[in-house]
This record gives sequence, C-alpha cells and structure tokens, in this order.
Amino acid sequence: HHKSRATSSARCTNTPNSTVAMQLSINELTTYRWTFDQDVRAYRKHGVQCMSVWQDKVSDYGEEKGAELLAETDMDVATLMWAGGFTGDDGRSFQEAVEDAERSIELAALLQAKSLTVYSGARGGHTRNHARRLFMMAIEQLLPTARTHGIELAVEVMHPNAASGWTFLTELEMVLDLVQRLRDPMLKMAIDLYHWGQEPHMYPLISDLVQHLSVVHIGDTYQPPTDEHERCLLGNGIIPLELITQRLIESGFEGPMDVKLLGQEIELTDYDEVIRSSIDFTRGLFDRVAQS
Repeated sequence: HHKSRATSSARCTNTPNSTVAMQLSINELTTYRWTFDQDVRAYRKHGVQCMSVWQDKVSDYGEEKGAELLAETDMDVATLMWAGGFTGDDGRSFQEAVEDAERSIELAALLQAKSLTVYSGARGGHTRNHARRLFMMAIEQLLPTARTHGIELAVEVMHPNAASGWTFLTELEMVLDLVQRLRDPMLKMAIDLYHWGQEPHMYPLISDLVQHLSVVHIGDTYQPPTDEHERCLLGNGIIPLELITQRLIESGFEGPMDVKLLGQEIELTDYDEVIRSSIDFTRGLFDRVAQS
C-alpha cells in the first residue's frame, strides 16, 4: 500500500549531526496551530526524521493520505496521541473507549508508529481500586490488537498536580510495577520530563524505567507542573535536562526523545524558531553527555 519504513533503524536513531545514538522527535502539539502536512514538511526541512502524531491533525488531513505523506518524506512516527478515557469520565462508555482505542491502534499501524499513547482517564466517581480494575480490563482487551499490529501501548504517567481530566495514574512506581507484572512486550510506559523532571525520586528509578519506556517527552518550565501545562523553550527553564538525559543514556535509552512544548511562551515564538532552538539545545545536550 505504501512502502515500509524501517522502525527506529540506524537512519533515525541519531539527532542531526550528533554523536549520541538518541532518536529525536518533535511532537505535533509543539506546533499546535500548524496542519499535519505543514508539520511533516517543516520537521523534515529542519532535518528531523521522527515525529509524534496528533490524531486530530492526521484525521483532518486524511489518514490514508497522511500515511502516504509520511512514507514519501521518510518520516518515522514515535507515537500516536492518544487513546484512553476508560473510566467513563468523558461521557463514553467503557466499551466505546476500548473500541476507539482499537481503531487508534489500527491508525498507528497505518502510520507505522512505534506506539500509541494511552491515558487511563480521570478517576471520576470511582474508588481507586475500581478505576485501576477498569484500566487493567481495557489494557487486557487491547493487548491482542496491539500484538497483531506490532504497536506498543505507551501508558503515560502524569504528575498529580497536572493530571486532572487525563489520568489517575500519577505514581511512577505503581505503573512501573503494573507493567513489570504484566510482562507483555507491547505494554510500555511514556514519561514527560515536564511532569517528572523536578521530582528527585524519579532519578533512582531511571535504570528500572528505561527497559519499559517507549518514549520520553522532553519539555522545560519555569515552575512546578500544573494543569496549565505552561512550558518554555528547552534550556530556559529549571528542569535539570542534562542530568536526566545523562542518566537515561547511561541506562541504555536510545529514544525517541520527543520535544513536547506548549503554552504562552511557545505560542508567542515563531514555530520555526521553536524547532530550531529545540534541535540546537538537544544536539548540544547529547554532545555534552557523550563527552562526559
């Protein structure tokens, strides 16, 4: 149908001109106002060969057409965002949410994505245990489809102060334990450094996390995480990105590291400049880590 792109081949593992084998990706939320095809062409123009696709954008553009554009431009997909809401807090029934997620897995496969990002949904009126049971039931129903299509389910864990409406999964250790217990190669985790970069208790977990990480979102901020998700250009904020990147690389993480920036500062900056500064910052970051 369209030619196969080698997933995370050597071609895509390196940032442009970097000495570290770390796959760099740009998230479509970073260029919020651009369309899908604008995103693909701009990222490629800047030498980026991997992106995270926002389902709304590719659906607006046309899914088949989108898959063809990715193949034509030789663009890899780190993750498709997103599926979830299994707790019913967004008005869909459990079964509707699971069926939507199954369709998202099929779309991820069409786009030859590495993973589908999954959010549990907010706890709503459920007890913690019942919410967790619903989430586990959903994952168990989805794993066979994920296996068939070779798509990892990347469960995102969010900081409790910034998770409202998205997920009740706000403890790294709990989700790590859950993923370790299920021991399914298609069940992975996603973490966002906007959420966890200021939490010292994450650092000792990195070596255990790495083998279960599908994607790491990289962001920066001037303050602790909140529901506003106000991020800033990489390197401008207070998150120790170099320290964390060093730990990730030492533990064997090869990416994708996905630039996910949103908020006022980003919206007021020219998107080409946001992309350029993100590439420059991460390239410098990977080079410093390689030399240390």
